[in-house]
Amino acid sequence: MSLPAAPDVTLLFGPLLLGVLLNTMLYGVMIVQAFLYYSRYKGDRSWFRYLVLYLVIVETANWVCDVGLIYEPLIVRYGTPEALKTSPILLRADGVLTVLISTPIQLFIAWRIQVVNRSYVLPVIIFVLAVISFGGGLATTVVVTLHPDFANFADFHVEIITWLISSTLCDVVLTASLVYSLWTRKTNVISTDGYINKIIRLTIQTGFVTAAAALLDVVLFLTLPATSFNFMFDFPLSKLYTNALISTLNARPWQEHVSQHEAPNALFEESNMGQASLQGQTSFALTPRIRTSQGAHQSYMSYPQPPKFKLDIESAV
Repeated sequence: MSLPAAPDVTLLFGPLLLGVLLNTMLYGVMIVQAFLYYSRYKGDRSWFRYLVLYLVIVETANWVCDVGLIYEPLIVRYGTPEALKTSPILLRADGVLTVLISTPIQLFIAWRIQVVNRSYVLPVIIFVLAVISFGGGLATTVVVTLHPDFANFADFHVEIITWLISSTLCDVVLTASLVYSLWTRKTNVISTDGYINKIIRLTIQTGFVTAAAALLDVVLFLTLPATSFNFMFDFPLSKLYTNALISTLNARPWQEHVSQHEAPNALFEESNMGQASLQGQTSFALTPRIRTSQGAHQSYMSYPQPPKFKLDIESAV
């Protein structure tokens, strides 16, 4: 007598496992990014450093939960009907841990935009969308906790859509507004514009990745409700946010890499500015040395502040 065929769990546990692997790889990248940040930028504002520390702690909890949620059905409950029916216990924390990471990052970038633009319109829009996204993520955790069976997941449309669509819109708005703000503040000074272009490219890349991941998450959830393909993008989503923020912080020049003959960077360098910033705005006095044929420094050149460039040195972190 032949044994009954084992159920095919490929579409259930396969995407879950791939999502956990992506989360783990991005966690390693984040640890390296955080190490570089704390090694290089020891003089940053205290709350910048505390924010990064907070993200590392919550991301670690998120990673532990993701590893645990795939370990439970594949090892602890392996071969039992319960593993195919009820979702892992630690999966219930996914929504709230993700928004505990994404929301502070979105609010931080909203603050940057407010500093750059001196306007509260776009930051308020981003704040509202981020809060709605946070509420959706929290609601998702609540409904998954109350109804943990896999069969119930298809009924969570309102919570999932609220969370991920508002997060996607928030990422699009903050990326577009930050890019526009930086683009309109170019100075026609090569050293400064080079850093502005670098931050613009990084902002577009990271903003697009997080928005695309959130959008793919909700699209796969709605179009393939009988599978877990959406978790391939859901599990690494928080790591994409954290890596985006810390990589932006690390994109700033740091003291060991600033040549004494290089024009100071008006975006980031406070200690090397020719003039101290006045009332939160950077006075753009550049003083590169001129070397004579004998190799001695003899004079300085001063460049007046371009009339359109008024940008807080902390604004494009």
